[in-house]
Amino acid sequence: MGIFAALDVSQDEMAVCVVSLDGTILSETKVRTCPDGIAGWLSTWSDDLERVGVETVPLAVLLWNALVARKLPIICLDAPHANGVLNMMPNKTDRHDTRSLAQIVRTGWFKAVQINSQYDVITFKR
Repeated sequence: MGIFAALDVSQDEMAVCVVSLDGTILSETKVRTCPDGIAGWLSTWSDDLERVGVETVPLAVLLWNALVARKLPIICLDAPHANGVLNMMPNKTDRHDTRSLAQIVRTGWFKAVQINSQYDVITFKR
């Protein structure tokens, strides 16, 4: 255990960052925004992967359901809460956002949201 990842979702492709328990960046790349591509790329760390974070964006419900079905430990991050951290970054790029999201996922400093079903809206965990 001790590997954490974050996905910065866009329509066609997304940035992915994987960090270790101590915060060291292990790998980062861009992959197509499709569950098979994401799961395939993350499979290198599947035995040690503790959490994979994705912000609550329009594609979050689709991705969450598909990645749960592929046995990935996916969590949805409350986007306004995560954006509060990301907006403090001086250099806003997909790469930097994904690195910051990976650190948020690693440290546990996030508000998780729950996906109720394949078509249901997102509700906040309390």
